[in-house]
Amino acid sequence: MGEQQHVKFPQEVLDDYAALGVDLPALFSAGHLGTRMGVQIVEASAERVVGTMPVEGNTQPYGLLHGGASAVLAETLGSVGAMLHGGSSRIAVGVDLNCTHHRGVRSGLVTGVATPVHRGRSTATYETVITDEEGRRVCSARLTCLLRDAGAENGAGPRQAG
Repeated sequence: MGEQQHVKFPQEVLDDYAALGVDLPALFSAGHLGTRMGVQIVEASAERVVGTMPVEGNTQPYGLLHGGASAVLAETLGSVGAMLHGGSSRIAVGVDLNCTHHRGVRSGLVTGVATPVHRGRSTATYETVITDEEGRRVCSARLTCLLRDAGAENGAGPRQAG
């Protein structure tokens, strides 16, 4: 996990946000936790966000995928969904995350799929289901984000997720 990679968004999402003046890759650059953990966004919309993460490099002392790593994947995917729901004038700030871990994983890639439970004006809640390469559920998570206006009065710089 020593080399740094950019989180990859689908080109159509990058193009949509670039037209609004938002540089999504810069927001998820090499200095961010998700990037260091190898999170890759493979599909992104307000209705569904899909991402992957390698188990290798993200394990606890027993060699199993660390529960905190699953939480990072879930919060990243849910935050991206909330950010896309909020649009370019809002920032998404995670305020509640809970995770239930169902089974251990020792190798391979896990995939998370975040879908909305609630998309309102001031909050957005996403459920993320994380599965192993055999499609078995590893973790169920729920993230609620507060949607705040982006602007100087909130001390907000560029749009951020999570």
